[in-house]
Amino acid sequence: MGQRLVQSPQMIQAMQVLQLSSLDLAERIEQELIENPLLEVAEQDASDDPSDKASEEAANEFENMVEMLERYERDFGDGRSRSANSEEGDRKLEAMQNTASDFRSLAEDLIEQLAIIDFTDRQRELALFLVYSLDERGFLPDSLEELSHECDSTEAELHEILEELRYVSHPAIGAHDLRECLLLQLAAHGIRDQLEAVVVRDHLEDLTTNRLPRIVRATDSSLDEVKAAIDTIRHLDPFPGQDYGNEVVSAITPDVMVVERLDAESQNAKGADRYQVTLTRERVPKLQVSPSYRKMLVGSKRGDAVQLWVKRRLEAARWFIDAVHQRRNTMLKIAEVIFTEQHEFLASGVKKLKPLRMQEVADQAGVHISTVSRAVAGKYAQTPQGIHPLKFFFTGGLADSSGGVSSQTSIKQRISDLIDNEDKDHPYSDEELSEQLAKSAGIQIARRTVTKYRKLLNLPASSQRKQY
Repeated sequence: MGQRLVQSPQMIQAMQVLQLSSLDLAERIEQELIENPLLEVAEQDASDDPSDKASEEAANEFENMVEMLERYERDFGDGRSRSANSEEGDRKLEAMQNTASDFRSLAEDLIEQLAIIDFTDRQRELALFLVYSLDERGFLPDSLEELSHECDSTEAELHEILEELRYVSHPAIGAHDLRECLLLQLAAHGIRDQLEAVVVRDHLEDLTTNRLPRIVRATDSSLDEVKAAIDTIRHLDPFPGQDYGNEVVSAITPDVMVVERLDAESQNAKGADRYQVTLTRERVPKLQVSPSYRKMLVGSKRGDAVQLWVKRRLEAARWFIDAVHQRRNTMLKIAEVIFTEQHEFLASGVKKLKPLRMQEVADQAGVHISTVSRAVAGKYAQTPQGIHPLKFFFTGGLADSSGGVSSQTSIKQRISDLIDNEDKDHPYSDEELSEQLAKSAGIQIARRTVTKYRKLLNLPASSQRKQY
């Protein structure tokens, strides 16, 4: 004897649907509508009774129904259970127009530029070889000498072609490193031997670590002259290929909406009662089983192929409708618990974000922790404090001197605020940041923890933040 967990197809489908974001769910619904002719979008409110109209349509189409079902069986998902209409066409057109497009890649842009260069066939072939040898930064990882052996050419020939590419696109295309990239751009502006070029060529490491006094001494220049040179360098492009890419621009569509109540009763409400939590529905249509096919199921002969086919499709349609409905109820229940706990964040921002664990939400919502994990994965919430991933609201915390607990996210925000408002001539060290947190918020945190949080925020150390 043994124990094992058996998941029914309905349970598996419900878990899969729960994990989907609203955009992914809209795609899944569209797929189900294509594959299952018994499933359709409800065009009327639940209060309306479509049975009379559906019966009339079923009577008119009954003679052709068997032929249609046989076609569906042979060519699964080739048709739709409802006729196309202009409103549906408008929705599809709108979806196509709002579909994110791909970035133009660096290679695509350079190949387009080749059309205006008077190259021979041989030169064009070598130019393409150089274009596809660039990395995502727009740099050439290999030297021209190494590349010349690969394409049976000479270093001088490749250099001449590379200069043409730089002339029509970017002056630093094909640089081997950051130093050469910056020097090529300075040269394109006629700056070859001035202080800017000297700083890049001989003191790039001092520049990146903000050691300005060392540059002043080495170049025998004044601090103001060095700062002016650095200001020019900061306007250069460190990576010629950074404005290109192959990733799709994805728009964030919130699944959860949290808004402050405007009705008279809520004006004096406090805490979570001031806010209303809803789910977005514009991309998730209401589904129903086609009434005409129900009529046909009743009229078919018992046990024939048509009846069996309709029963299978009817069962699949009901399962999917139940899964979508269950997703909505579960997500709403979990979202309400989250924002009941995080109502101080809704009113005051990140500094009031409360430490919260998924297990706490699962206990209050009456679901398993894995359900909470699936429900929040890849989902976003639009709140009075901006759009945030639902996982943003789950964070650990540290006890403060007042006996309360501050979330790690709120501590990071406090560190960021302290750095933003510090004296730039005398920036806080990590030890001083730790002392400021204890003094201003009663948060006792070690210096090494401050260092870890500062690095997670991509904030430089005090020596690099110092302004001269």
